[in-house]
Amino acid sequence: MRIDILTLFPQMMTMFFDESIVKRARNKGIVEVCFHNLHDYSLSRYGSVDDYPYGGGAGMVMAIEPLANCIEALQAERTYDDIIYTAPDGQPFNQSMANSLSLAQNLMILCGHYKGVDERLREHFITREISIGDYVLSGGELAAAVMSDAIIRLIPGAIGDEQSALGDSFQDRLLAPPEYTRPPEYRGWRVPEVLLSGNHAKIEAWRYEQALERTRARRPDLLAGDDTTEQKNK
Repeated sequence: MRIDILTLFPQMMTMFFDESIVKRARNKGIVEVCFHNLHDYSLSRYGSVDDYPYGGGAGMVMAIEPLANCIEALQAERTYDDIIYTAPDGQPFNQSMANSLSLAQNLMILCGHYKGVDERLREHFITREISIGDYVLSGGELAAAVMSDAIIRLIPGAIGDEQSALGDSFQDRLLAPPEYTRPPEYRGWRVPEVLLSGNHAKIEAWRYEQALERTRARRPDLLAGDDTTEQKNK
C-alpha cells in the first residue's frame, strides 16, 4: 500500500510515522507513506495556499489551484482508490471504514486547514470526506495520522500477531474484553480463574461474554438494531 499525505506541515507528520508499528511496517516495505508540502504547488512566489473567501467573513480558505496542482501531479503517476479529505463535516471514521481502506493499493489524504477548502475541490477531486470526531482541530494532520495508523496496522505483516488485530475493539461491533498478565495475584487482586484454567473453549466463551457485557454497558449504540450479536450469545 501507498499513502500520500498532502499537508502544509510535512515536518509535523514525520515524527509520528517514524515510530512504533507504523515505522516497522514502512521499514518492511509493507506500506509506503509520502508527504507532500502544498506550499510547493503554490502559484504565488511566497508559497501561499490560502485566500479570503468570496462573500466576506472571518477566516481564510485553502485555494483550489495549488491543491488541484498537487493532486493532479500525483494522479499522473498512479491511480488512487480514494482521495480523502479530512473535514469536520465528513463521514465519521470507524473500524469498518479502516478495514475497508486497508484493502486499498493507493490512498491520498488531504489535510484540511483554516475554514476548509474551496468547495470546487470537494466537488471535482475528493472521493471521500472523513471526520475523526465531532470537534474541530487546528489542522487535518492529526486526523490523517489517526486514520493512517488504524489502516496500516490491519495490513498483513504490520503487526507480529495478525490475529491480534481481529480481536481489537469495534471488530464485530464489540469492545475488547479485559486483559490480564502476570503476576496472577497482586495486592489481593486475582486474575479470573478461567484465564488460568488452560481450557481454551471456556476462555473464549468468557472473553465473548465480557466483551458483550462491556459493550452493553459502555457503548450500547454499537449493538442497537443488530440482533446478530445477541443471537450468537443464545
